[in-house]
Amino acid sequence: MTVDLAAFAKEKGVKYFMISFTDLFGGQRAKLVPAEAIADMQEEGAGFAGFATWLDMTPALPDMLAVPDPASVIQLPWKPEVAWLAGNCVMEDEDVAQAPRNVLRRLIAEAADEGLHVKTGVEAEFFLLTPEGDQISDPFDTAVKPCYDQQAVMRRYDVVREICDYMLQLGWGPYQNDHEDANGQFEMNWNFADVLVTADRHSFFKFMAKSVAEKHGFRATFMPKPIEGLTGNGAHAHISVWDAPGDKATTNMFAGEGEGQTGEVGLSERGKHFLGGIMKHASALAAITNPTVNSYKRINAPRTVSGATWAPNTVTWTGNNRTHMVRVPGPGRFELRLADGATNPYLLQAVIIAAGLSGLRTKADPGKRYDIDMYAEGHTVRDAPKLPLNLLDALREFDRDTELKALMGEEFSGSYVKMKMEEWNSFVTHFSNWEREHTLDI
Repeated sequence: MTVDLAAFAKEKGVKYFMISFTDLFGGQRAKLVPAEAIADMQEEGAGFAGFATWLDMTPALPDMLAVPDPASVIQLPWKPEVAWLAGNCVMEDEDVAQAPRNVLRRLIAEAADEGLHVKTGVEAEFFLLTPEGDQISDPFDTAVKPCYDQQAVMRRYDVVREICDYMLQLGWGPYQNDHEDANGQFEMNWNFADVLVTADRHSFFKFMAKSVAEKHGFRATFMPKPIEGLTGNGAHAHISVWDAPGDKATTNMFAGEGEGQTGEVGLSERGKHFLGGIMKHASALAAITNPTVNSYKRINAPRTVSGATWAPNTVTWTGNNRTHMVRVPGPGRFELRLADGATNPYLLQAVIIAAGLSGLRTKADPGKRYDIDMYAEGHTVRDAPKLPLNLLDALREFDRDTELKALMGEEFSGSYVKMKMEEWNSFVTHFSNWEREHTLDI
């Protein structure tokens, strides 16, 4: 049943709605709409100039409308007079093909046509920094091995508790919170769900974490590598495929007695081929899962202070072993450890479906399972591809992968590569302090 937003506002005491969409670069854009005007907005959408955001548009184009999805409505727990809505971008009565949520919605429908319903959970890591963003907020968080640090997590208890309370209130099913492997870094986990629900929650979680951190005088960042020498922010995705969406799901299609190395760790033949698609397209996936210049300081990082980067640099998979790009921690699901905190919540889920569909349709084999410690013995692996070394290499890999681009949509893919190449060119033309410090006197 479609939620009547005007009635929702009256019942919940909502005075304003934030109609939000996410652009190609992961920027969250919104308009604040009075509850008195939401009935018209629910039908027609809120108007935006697409060119003013990171979308591949010109100033001459007509208004882009963000039509709110009533099913996504979330009343802000920290400001109950406001409710947030994910919007679907429309222009002249047609879906904007490059808009990330539309890319995901189209792929969900394509998978559903084949009886496949993807469910995922994400592990969104973040740092709590000073308001200026230049140092860790907690001056006492200095342990060499800070992961699960009891004292450090309690010094930031007020922030962590408030965010977790809100997730409990929203019914997300949060189940654990911890101090992560870097000083100043935290992770909060909630239940897996259908991919669109997970993407909306991932998007909202970033907004919520930043808002609560600001309220307490801190700055939350999901930047892949905000502090040199420390472990970076990942956004690991746990993936399974079911026979139906939501509560109607009864059968996990990844679970079953498959054969060979995938069967040994509890993946069915369908699970094997879906994983095969992820492995087949991994180097191109990086352009989506690791979308910034800074991303490649995480996945190609030297050893960190704690002793491990917890990020891959080679296209390998394994059983319950965290040193690989993909691990299968138990029957019926696998964890993609490639994505980082900068990944677009909608494009992350979309590219997982796209690569998985490719693998299922071509019966892709994921290749050899490696059970070694990749940090200590990775140099012995000779026949597995290395992940891209930088954003330029990743974009070139994506642009060469015609199958993946077609699945993601040609209009989206063309716009994404074009705009990300412009971003890369902006980076390489920037004159840095490193150049001044190392080459001024040459």
